[in-house]
Amino acid sequence: MAHSIGFITVLSLLAIAPLCFSGNTLGGYLYPQFYDHSCPKAQEIVKHFVAKAVAEDPRMAASLLRLHFRDCFVKGCDASILLDSSGTIISEKRSNPNRDSVRGFEVIDGIKAAIEKECPHTVSCADIMALAAGDSTTGGPNWEVPLGRRDSKGASLSGSNNNIPAPTNTFQTILTKFKLQGLNIVDLVTLSGSHTIGNARCTSFRQRLYNQSGNGKPDYTLDQSYAARLRIDCPRSSGDQNMFSLDFVSRVKFDNSYFKNLLGDKGLLNSDQVLFTKNAESRELVKQYAYNQELFFEQFAKSMIKMGNISPLTGYKGEIRKNCRKVNAY
Repeated sequence: MAHSIGFITVLSLLAIAPLCFSGNTLGGYLYPQFYDHSCPKAQEIVKHFVAKAVAEDPRMAASLLRLHFRDCFVKGCDASILLDSSGTIISEKRSNPNRDSVRGFEVIDGIKAAIEKECPHTVSCADIMALAAGDSTTGGPNWEVPLGRRDSKGASLSGSNNNIPAPTNTFQTILTKFKLQGLNIVDLVTLSGSHTIGNARCTSFRQRLYNQSGNGKPDYTLDQSYAARLRIDCPRSSGDQNMFSLDFVSRVKFDNSYFKNLLGDKGLLNSDQVLFTKNAESRELVKQYAYNQELFFEQFAKSMIKMGNISPLTGYKGEIRKNCRKVNAY
């Protein structure tokens, strides 16, 4: 028991992030009350649209979380992922990780249109994404989202191709990509817990079923009865787009069953299971979260705030886009 309490204390210290204020180096601060006077109904509007979208399509909760994550890992949390290709801009939507993967753009468009009617040219697309992600964990962790981000005037296709962790990456590669964003191993394991909801395509884990190491043999760290079930709808050479739940136990419920699955060698993606098989510190975190859902929820809130503070544009940097898909015309 003493060891467990000590570990939890260290865990909190490792990834602690202030819950109300998030500093940055660009001359401003993010804080939850940023729009209290300029657009007091903003958060209410976001919550309404997200609830409606998730009620119509439960997958949308995971999609909105993924959208925020993939935005923040490229040029910071600046809504660059929302930009369509035009002029000199090559959209991040065309990158290898994002193509056929990111979705939810229409939901963000709807929120933006409603907020523009309520308070024109006030709330950034980057903040809308951060709020939408925060409203996507219904029944799970909740937190006050620090606000005050502004939108980028450009995108980075190369950044999207290089910075976003891939399901086939090694543990060390994934950890390095997190560290490059100022995140640590606690954030890595904790944010991976968002895979308690959402889906993945056959193509993102097929190698585990048939040819994990290039020798024609499956990944034996994957429970073999679970692997046999997966092979039915993910054959060796077809079914690329067939969808599978990242957490087969509670497909649309935000809980800690993802970590329990890892304990049973039933993580769907290679990038999931390596959290338990390739590093002692991450393995201990997986165990802690599998046994203590409250601890997972508490740390998830801290790590989401920390991720949401990756290189935000504030003050006079960037702009407040009128249309999230394109930069303003001047």
